[in-house]
Amino acid sequence: MTLKIAVDADAAEAPYEQLRAQIAEQARAGALPVGYRLPTVRGLAGELGLAANTVAKAYRALESDGVIETRGRNGTFVAAAGDAADRELADAAQTFARRARRLGADRATARAAAEDALRAAFTDG
Repeated sequence: MTLKIAVDADAAEAPYEQLRAQIAEQARAGALPVGYRLPTVRGLAGELGLAANTVAKAYRALESDGVIETRGRNGTFVAAAGDAADRELADAAQTFARRARRLGADRATARAAAEDALRAAFTDG
C-alpha cells in the first residue's frame, strides 16, 4: 500500500486542499490504514513538485481534523480518524443545535437549514 496523490495545478481547489482531501479519503477508505507512516513534508513536496509550505498546510489541516498524528521525530502517521471525526462531527452538531435554539428556530426550521447546508456541501446527494 502506498500513498497515491495527484495534484492538478489547473483545478479550482488549491493544491493543499487537493492533498488534504485525497489523504483524508484514502485514510477513511482504508487504503491508508491506521499507523501508516506518511512521507515527510519535504519528501512529499519534492515528489509532487509542491512547496514544502503547501504540504505542511495540508498536514496541519489533517492533524486538526484528527486524520493524522505527528509523533515528533518519529514521523507523521494515519490516526484512528473515525473516532476523532465522529467526535468532531458530534461537537459540530451540538454547536449547531445550541445556536439554532438561541436564534429561536424550532426543530423543523433548524432541520431544514441543516439539510440545505448538507445539500450544498454534498453535491452528489
